[in-house]
Amino acid sequence: MTTLAEPGESIERNTSMNIVILGCGRVGSTLASMLSQQGHDVTVIDQDGDAFRRLDEATFQGQTVVGDGTDVDVLRRAGLDSADAFVAVTNGDNRNIMAAQIAKHIFQTTSVVCRIYDQKREEIYRKLGLVSVSPTTLGAQMIMDQLFAPERPTTAAPAQRPANAPRATPAAPEAPGPRNNPANRPITGATPGAPRPR
Repeated sequence: MTTLAEPGESIERNTSMNIVILGCGRVGSTLASMLSQQGHDVTVIDQDGDAFRRLDEATFQGQTVVGDGTDVDVLRRAGLDSADAFVAVTNGDNRNIMAAQIAKHIFQTTSVVCRIYDQKREEIYRKLGLVSVSPTTLGAQMIMDQLFAPERPTTAAPAQRPANAPRATPAAPEAPGPRNNPANRPITGATPGAPRPR
């Protein structure tokens, strides 16, 4: 969406977008709340009305529609005919690809993104001109990145003594004094005032 500029003014892009999300699971609800918090107009579609309980009431300010996201009438009711983007993130690959095709070819939605679990279908999506995201592939890649990441020290290495630093000299033993002289220590069991044995 763009804002028409007055004469002499530059055209600025309006960052606010109208986005329709199909699927209010963990990913869909989190994405909807994040986009809504950023000021976008968001509408979420799900067959199960209870799924909307996942939406964060503190951040989500959008609309919800109960219905089948592959139904043209439901998509139209959600405002897809005037949306800037459509995201399909249900738990079913077939449902996501069908809804994405409807959004792209019937509603002519500019930006269409769908989630797929079966990474083998990515090539099919690509040939259909759809942008797909595979959590399976992304998750595996993130784990590999961590496995082969450069090792980071978990504990601090002991401080190294400079080669030319003088070594510490051990303290000399304390010379016997009145307190340390064994002859001055009391003898256990001795009678007070009795002479010490020699």
